[in-house]
Amino acid sequence: MHSLDGKKIVVASHNEGKLREFADLMGPFGFEAKSAKEYGLPEPDETGTTFEENAYIKAFAAAKATGLPALSDDSGLCVDALDGAPGVYTANWAETADGSRDFAMAMQRTEVALQEVGAAEPRQRTGRFVAVICLAFPDGDAEYYRGEAEGTLVWPPRGEIGFGYDPVFLPDGFDKTFGEMSAEEKHGWKPGQPTALSHRARAFQKFARARLGSA
Repeated sequence: MHSLDGKKIVVASHNEGKLREFADLMGPFGFEAKSAKEYGLPEPDETGTTFEENAYIKAFAAAKATGLPALSDDSGLCVDALDGAPGVYTANWAETADGSRDFAMAMQRTEVALQEVGAAEPRQRTGRFVAVICLAFPDGDAEYYRGEAEGTLVWPPRGEIGFGYDPVFLPDGFDKTFGEMSAEEKHGWKPGQPTALSHRARAFQKFARARLGSA
């Protein structure tokens, strides 16, 4: 197994929201975590058909370019009534004609799709956020850590704190959407805490326990 003793790691993402969450999660472990964007690396095309494949594409590209271990995640919203869509194509649903991303449009598209299949009651609007973290090394070796957060899709969107589809996702057992939660409420997790809420925090918890000696 490759070592992480160097305390330097590349976060293979250009997504500002993800970068903030990873910075918060990595902080307690003393790592110097710089983003692929800070290294001036381009965003590779995500041509995979699974979260694992896309996470690997991003992590390995960054590891190969920098010579350092790289951490990436691929994540998405999987809605049961839509046969798991948008899933790995979650970000694609937000793409506009000029190449930018409009998640208000993406949330509207998801809601229209739910209405088209008659999913009006909460029990018909279940789904989950999935995050797969990939730790890749310059020689191509890789490890995967998967986290999921179950919930219900609400409409209209609620809250403006999160990013992506957060305002329409109500996690099980809570009365706030991810878009209404502070960063600490949503993905706050520290070594020694037994539970994490968000999909990314749950995946990171598995990574930290396996690789960082966390309880």
